[in-house]
Amino acid sequence: MTQHSIVNGLSVDVEDWFQVGAFENTIRREDWDSLQLRVGDNVERILDLFDQAGVKATFFTLGWVAERNKPAMRRIVERGHELASHGYDHTRVFTFTPDEFAEDIAKARAILEDAGGAAITGYRAPSFSIDARNPWAHQVLAEHGYAYSSSVAPIVHDHYGWREAPRFAFNPVPDSDLVEIPVTTALFRGKRLAAGGGGFFRVLPYGFSRWAIRQVNSQDKRPAVFYFHPWEVDPDQPRVPGAPMRSRLRHYTNLARMAGKLSDLLGDFAWGRMDALAAREKPLSLDWAA
Repeated sequence: MTQHSIVNGLSVDVEDWFQVGAFENTIRREDWDSLQLRVGDNVERILDLFDQAGVKATFFTLGWVAERNKPAMRRIVERGHELASHGYDHTRVFTFTPDEFAEDIAKARAILEDAGGAAITGYRAPSFSIDARNPWAHQVLAEHGYAYSSSVAPIVHDHYGWREAPRFAFNPVPDSDLVEIPVTTALFRGKRLAAGGGGFFRVLPYGFSRWAIRQVNSQDKRPAVFYFHPWEVDPDQPRVPGAPMRSRLRHYTNLARMAGKLSDLLGDFAWGRMDALAAREKPLSLDWAA
């Protein structure tokens, strides 16, 4: 089996530049509507990039964004991509009660389906915030009829992570069709390394991501799951001077190089939508319980 016989999962976490975890303690939510909206133009740029590469992807989108960018949601669907849920306003799932989480995903789904005109069957938690603290979240997703989730990062990280979770697709809820597809990790000397995109892809040399995805495809014989954000292809976005230095370094490093690196990645591997990947991975998923 060659690496190009495996179709990897390509995804975009659709949120605007001021909605990221790095600025959650710097920019107040009540100020969001007073800030410049750039996500619609950035989504259009990404759609053009995907068209040039001949790939399809999944756009995990905030309900808040969809409310204010309905034309962009329609274009995502009309150009053959999957529209999926990222929750309503980027609240981390482990801060919810089960009832609050159910309300959040129902609200986001209604907005997304109205904006995009397509059924929503996939979900990704903001900041991969389904972990050992809230495994009940998968049960809620199953009860609401979601086909898959891609909400787990099976690593240790200062912002997120569920170290004990499987690296590849697993069944989080007994007697349910829901499948969880974790974001990609690679192995180096027995240690899991985050290798599924985001800031790791933007900051580290491209060779690291190429090595990691090749490892997953060739050695593990499984698809990789890659993600990035629209603001990462926007080097001209406003700066947030009051944010901590560490957050600013994470957020702004290599923005101008991101589009070129993405073009390399799209050309080096085969990519497709997450719903199609979930359908292929479901028969291979592990029965697992925390």
